Amino acid sequence: MTDSSSCPFHENGTTNADWWPDQLDLARLNEQPNVMDASFNYAQAFAMLDLVEVKKDIEHVMTTSQAWWPADYGHYGPLFVRMAWHSAGTYRISDGRGGAGQGMQRFAPLNSWPDNANLDKARRLLWPVKQKYGRALSWADLMILAGNVAIESMGGKTFGFAGGREDVWHADDTYWGSETQWLADERYRENRQLNEPLGAVQMGLIYVNPEGPNGNADPLAAAQDIRETFRRMAMDDIETVALIAGGHTFGKAHGAAPDSHVGPEPEGADIEQQGFGWKNDFNSGVGADAITSGLEGAWTYNPIRWDNDFFDILFGYDWELTTSPAGAQQWTPKQSAAQNTVPDAHRSDIRHAPMMLTTDLALRFDPAYEKISREFHANPQAFADAFAKAWFKLTHRDMGPYCRGVGNEVPAEPQIWQDPVPQQDGPLIDDQDRAELASAIRLAISSGKFRIRDAVWTAWASAATFRCTDKRGGANGARIALEPQNSWTANDPNTIRTVIDELRALQSLFNNAAESRLSRAKVSLADLIVLAGTTAIELATNNGTTTVKADFTAGRTDATAEQTDSESFAVLEPLFDGFRNYVKPNLGVRPEVLLIEKAALLGVTAQEMTALIGGLRSLGVTAPGTADGVLTTNPGKLNNDFFVNLLDIDIAWEPIDAAKERFSGTSRTTGQQKFTATRVDLAFGSHSLLRALCEVYAADDGNEKFISDFINAWNKVMNADRFDL
Repeated sequence: MTDSSSCPFHENGTTNADWWPDQLDLARLNEQPNVMDASFNYAQAFAMLDLVEVKKDIEHVMTTSQAWWPADYGHYGPLFVRMAWHSAGTYRISDGRGGAGQGMQRFAPLNSWPDNANLDKARRLLWPVKQKYGRALSWADLMILAGNVAIESMGGKTFGFAGGREDVWHADDTYWGSETQWLADERYRENRQLNEPLGAVQMGLIYVNPEGPNGNADPLAAAQDIRETFRRMAMDDIETVALIAGGHTFGKAHGAAPDSHVGPEPEGADIEQQGFGWKNDFNSGVGADAITSGLEGAWTYNPIRWDNDFFDILFGYDWELTTSPAGAQQWTPKQSAAQNTVPDAHRSDIRHAPMMLTTDLALRFDPAYEKISREFHANPQAFADAFAKAWFKLTHRDMGPYCRGVGNEVPAEPQIWQDPVPQQDGPLIDDQDRAELASAIRLAISSGKFRIRDAVWTAWASAATFRCTDKRGGANGARIALEPQNSWTANDPNTIRTVIDELRALQSLFNNAAESRLSRAKVSLADLIVLAGTTAIELATNNGTTTVKADFTAGRTDATAEQTDSESFAVLEPLFDGFRNYVKPNLGVRPEVLLIEKAALLGVTAQEMTALIGGLRSLGVTAPGTADGVLTTNPGKLNNDFFVNLLDIDIAWEPIDAAKERFSGTSRTTGQQKFTATRVDLAFGSHSLLRALCEVYAADDGNEKFISDFINAWNKVMNADRFDL
């Protein structure tokens, strides 16, 4: 390359983030490009595929070894299991991020994580299948389906497969940790507890270090890491043992030589590598000379067959610490009888002893894991069943509700972790029914049973649990009326119970009278909660008239306590919700940053976020006991007052507290306090991009657009979990 000093173009200019590293980042709220036509639907396209034929094509690829990357034991099944596992295994319960649902393994940083070494080869091997079926088979579906086909091809049992995952076309901005080096682990507090929201123990790993914590070959210490990180991936001890043992029933680890022979990961590789990474200059660099994890060897006697050998070997030998040819710590049997029991992956004249990882031995030496492992050892069928169910959960956890899966291999019944809700039974309420219910809601408000603000608050608290990351939460199911949601501090339990009690009474009256109505439709509490919030918004518009009508679509049903896994739902509890000006104390993160995170989880854009903030504040939806952010003298009326007063040059803002969390807005003219606000509120006047949006709504002609935009954004949140629409 020549000297670029005279070139008029330079690719590495400083960015806003370089100049102002603490600037509020709105990038995650920008709508990302979609290569497909707006009318294209992955789920519908997948449903049209001949799944039997697709699986035959995958198995053909899987059993046809290629010279450029020879298959271990002549079968790519173990490689495809690893690819599927690592695609799904990034999922974490804290914020629902990660998982297989978007085919994110194709992009940085995941495609270049040390733990994903050589999975670029697995995806290239599958390209002929992807090429054949095109957009009808997303990469997200293909990677998981290939894992299922691999297990079945090697004699294993699967619980089912649900298609319909949608590919994305960009790397996401998920926070994977703050470390700047691969495998660094500056992510712990006391007692080796991982910082939220992280799930993996080191930067660039899916779960745990197979050599033990920080390379410390201590099975009991490894068990602690395993239990914590698998818990954060939504797995209990039984599922954890089943997955580790089942996954290591297949394939082998690769560590033929030190990693000094290995070149850069895909994102750092030279352009001529065309997306391949980890180029290996040790001998042939492939097959018997491959280097991936640095560990070397197979766990079982037949690494391409489902059996119970993993437990036979785990408990059948005593183990001593050794090192692989690459220098990685692993374990080998002490007994000489173990020698020459495992076939070589590429040469029929060579045999080996089995090996175990430090994390494998955790299944023998941790008391709880050992008990489960011995039960599986004694009952192979229980092991096979547990692995099949745990694998299905691993690979489908981030898809959300049962109704999102398509294909003839979807299990007949939903699992409890899929947050089931009853099927709609009977006719839906029509426009006449809605009018009758809305009239009763307006009467309840006018008679003081609850306020406009309370109805909006309850509907928002119900719907805003939704996370677009793993499609959990939302208003469907009315779980805000159940434990644990009805007791969450963020929801203001007294308010929601008052509203829900009134709505239950209305529901009972309406449904008991169903036989006397022509439609005979009944209303669910879930629908009624959303309708109450929507009706309150209509009532709050245009000085109390109802000339503005918000969309409402019935069809939600009510979940029962038996359909609700309280422990699983606990992770949805809001620690922050800037839309309601709520932040749990001592989180240690600026509230305005947390607002962006909440907006991103809801899947709203920066403009939608702005409209929602302005509308909710004008309606008085702010943390109980304060008027922070209610920048209007007439709360309960839906108008653009929030924006007008936020941008009013006559109002000067000063911090109330030393931490600069709350602020007082005082008239420059009179010196009187007019409003109080939080950092979340003032961010809309201080951030240049947000201020530009506020200016649209604060203008003399902005009120009508604001109301329209607010109602559209409100409808989006209320219907975010309506996958039936």
